[in-house]
Amino acid sequence: MTMLKKTNPAKPSRPAHKEGRYVAAIGRRKTAVARTRVVAGGKGISITVNGKDFKKYFPLKKLQTTVTAPFLAVSMKDAEVAARAMGGGVRAQAEAVRLAIARALVTIDAANRPRLKTLGFLKRDPRMVERKKPGLRKARRPQQWRKR
Repeated sequence: MTMLKKTNPAKPSRPAHKEGRYVAAIGRRKTAVARTRVVAGGKGISITVNGKDFKKYFPLKKLQTTVTAPFLAVSMKDAEVAARAMGGGVRAQAEAVRLAIARALVTIDAANRPRLKTLGFLKRDPRMVERKKPGLRKARRPQQWRKR
């Protein structure tokens, strides 16, 4: 006895990134990690971060331009991006998403690499917060000395 799965004709088709025609990439900055799925094509550039539109997730215009910068650099007009960002602050998350998008664009077309590399979008920023040492108040700040 075989079971047939019924399909609903009124149900809309799944987005392209759910069907397997995407390029996945990971970007990191400080403690923030962003995993993206980029699909070339579509109607314009649509970016969602953690299920929200990126303009709602990153309300500051500076962060929005940080996220969309790789597309402007390679003059790509049509792409669909689904990103999951976690950890760190909003600035670090925006830069992690930018790195992940840039890496995905290089995977889509290797001709994008020189332009993205000269702008520094493919460089993983290695700077991290220095750890706090015992006996100090912060990483390097000692206890305040009191004479009396």
